[in-house]
Amino acid sequence: MNRADALSPNTTLEEINGMLLSGERHEELRRELSSMLSAPNSLEHCDVRHARFRPGHKLRANFDAHIRAGADGSSYVRAIEVTWRPAKEKDRPPKRAEDLGSLQEEAMRRGVAAPFHRLMTDRQTSGMQVRVSPLDVQFPQLARMSDPVYVGDIVTSLSLAGDPLPERVRGSRCSVSCIRYRPGRRHVLRYDALDSPEGWTVFGKMYARDKGERAFRVANTVADWLAEYGQGVTSLRPLAYLGDDSVVLYRGIVGECLSQHLQHSGHSAGSSLAAVGVALRALHELPGDLIGPLTPHDLAAEVKQVKRSREHLPTLLPSSGAVVDALLARAMELDEMLPREQPVFTHGDFISEHIWVTPAGLVFIDFDNCFLADPALDIGKFLADLQLMYAIHERTGVEAAQEAFLSGYCVDTPPERLLRVRLYEAIKLAKMAARRVYVFEDDWASRTERLIGRAQVLMTSLERTLGLPVGHVSV
Repeated sequence: MNRADALSPNTTLEEINGMLLSGERHEELRRELSSMLSAPNSLEHCDVRHARFRPGHKLRANFDAHIRAGADGSSYVRAIEVTWRPAKEKDRPPKRAEDLGSLQEEAMRRGVAAPFHRLMTDRQTSGMQVRVSPLDVQFPQLARMSDPVYVGDIVTSLSLAGDPLPERVRGSRCSVSCIRYRPGRRHVLRYDALDSPEGWTVFGKMYARDKGERAFRVANTVADWLAEYGQGVTSLRPLAYLGDDSVVLYRGIVGECLSQHLQHSGHSAGSSLAAVGVALRALHELPGDLIGPLTPHDLAAEVKQVKRSREHLPTLLPSSGAVVDALLARAMELDEMLPREQPVFTHGDFISEHIWVTPAGLVFIDFDNCFLADPALDIGKFLADLQLMYAIHERTGVEAAQEAFLSGYCVDTPPERLLRVRLYEAIKLAKMAARRVYVFEDDWASRTERLIGRAQVLMTSLERTLGLPVGHVSV
């Protein structure tokens, strides 16, 4: 199968995984990465971490490249992103190639390109584009923020008001780890002290243009609000905003995310889930004028997102693709029938990975996707996230976990809100099935089908509650 067919609506799961896991095209990627390394370093293997397939357009994947240093035999990991595209009528050079070249030179000058002697490649014949961290033309600050000397100077010079690092750690050397590398979209770096007796960990989130200032302001406002009304649940307050670099710094959290905590604690986590519900209710009561302008987001916008997330299903799992399409049509009809509330401040990405269990209590993080939206959006997404987590880990008790969360949230909650919660839960679960179960994972097809089946059951139950014909969609 040629590369156009491999990325077409006629491709197969085996062909896609031939790029991501093994096969001729994966071996081509390995050879390309090996050629980009400086001798005597060598590539051991590439582990795929994330992938998204858009039939007829592209396959984009993020890998951890495991590299063995020739000098001492030590191994370490480098984040890369690979994009395969079908052939065009006329191949063109990469956009802003001159900017990419200058950023690559800066990375080499700062010593953050090593052990690579180049950080990019564009193979027109195979349609493969490779980018290696810290290269990103949309985020030129990434190269300097990956430089431990530059970051060390920042920590030395900053007065981190409100939550200062101890004086003795300022100026200490640090290591830099790439937590998330998504060229053109988002980046997260981790900095760890190397020679400080106290030790410290700081995370840096990159933003494009003025979005960093907004993220800093929102995070501080939410932290102030939950400190007063969260009943023991807080949110992570940023350490500083670096305006010249459009980076927000956060102190590292000691603890584990709620998804891990639930796996360990099982049925004993009910009090934590109830506390999450109480704090989310307080968050939904945050006055909008304290935050400033927010982007409106409704169910129609959510449906558009689900449609983008499920683009691969009609090709790789046609029956599930058809179920999702029918479910979305039913959701749009029900949205018109159900009573609505005034939109409120919402987290926008309220999942268990954005809630941390620490010795000091529960901490909410990551308000980058906050919206002006129906409060049912956050509630429904969290319920769907619990469904996904319990299904992935083959655990029982998801209904009890959901009830514990709702018991904390639902004091004096209007009953119509709970109807819309179930609507959002159904479409959010369908979206998660398409987006968070990756095609390269074992049993991808059966797991995806089961989760979409659960979403269908939720929609059917809501229709029955409303006395509507099950599965009816107007033509």
